[in-house]
Amino acid sequence: MLEISDETLRLIKRASRGKKHLKLTVGYLTDNDSVIKIYNENGELDSSKKYHYEIGSITKTFTVSLLSKYVFEKKLSLNNSIQKYIEGIKGDDYYPTLHQLATHTSGYSARLPLNKREYSKLILGLIIGGGDLNKHNPLNMDLNKMRMLIENNKLKELDYPWKYSNFGISLIGYGLGIVSGKGYWDTMNDFLHNELGLSDTYLGTSNNNLHGYDKKNNDCGNWKWNKENLISPAGAISSTADDLLKYAKINIYEEQPYLCLCHNKHGNGTKKYDMGLGWFLLKKNNNVILHGGGTGCFSSFLGIDKEKKVAAVVLANYQLGRNDDENIGISLLESLQKSVIS
Repeated sequence: MLEISDETLRLIKRASRGKKHLKLTVGYLTDNDSVIKIYNENGELDSSKKYHYEIGSITKTFTVSLLSKYVFEKKLSLNNSIQKYIEGIKGDDYYPTLHQLATHTSGYSARLPLNKREYSKLILGLIIGGGDLNKHNPLNMDLNKMRMLIENNKLKELDYPWKYSNFGISLIGYGLGIVSGKGYWDTMNDFLHNELGLSDTYLGTSNNNLHGYDKKNNDCGNWKWNKENLISPAGAISSTADDLLKYAKINIYEEQPYLCLCHNKHGNGTKKYDMGLGWFLLKKNNNVILHGGGTGCFSSFLGIDKEKKVAAVVLANYQLGRNDDENIGISLLESLQKSVIS
């Protein structure tokens, strides 16, 4: 079985420095075997213990997986406008399609549902660390606020450039809850447990969840989410490394046939990435799909090479340094790719 490379270990060590309460879980999948290792600031820990983390924006890939299931079952079409699912918004304006929302090309601002002042405060908090933000979820939206934001952010019928949007994915989740008739929260939990078979993956946080810590090693607890918070589809899921590797395997082997819809290129993203539905695709190799996540005091990364059938997951109960989780994950994924005889 492959050992973690010196380069990846160096990145793990650097990211762990000075973090007194760190539980950094690094897992990988190769040849259908999964390995999970846990680190703190002093090195490797006993890996038999299972930790539950907030996974932040990796949630988006689950939301869009459910979207692809409904497309496959002809319950909706990617070309449908969101107007079809949100009652009470004006009939004569233009509204983006589910496809635009799933590829972050809807034209909605990256700061929504926050206003400019709240957004500046959030960014500043992330840079400085500490403060109230890490303890309390700043992202909150009920149906009235959702309608108001849609009405106030008028869009034109054109191809907008890529702009990452929590708000956009939230609208997809709301639509899925309308189609199912049960709301997003119950529908997603049912999908996670009964369709994907992920028993340690759920919306919100429970008593099982690890607490997060800020840069000053203060306990931040967990961000609170509930059914009424309509931003949940963009970031409310908690999970374990075990379950995320199972999820990676389901995606590699397309055990659910509709998942391939998410993995195809649907649009342009950034310099480095193309867009699937919800997933980022590595521009130089679209077989590699990935997503990261961060809530107040948590960092996460999941990367999958569908062709080489390998995957890497990184979960931490701290906001790691800029791109640390992704750098560890990509470094691990690259060593896994090299280990596979093509």
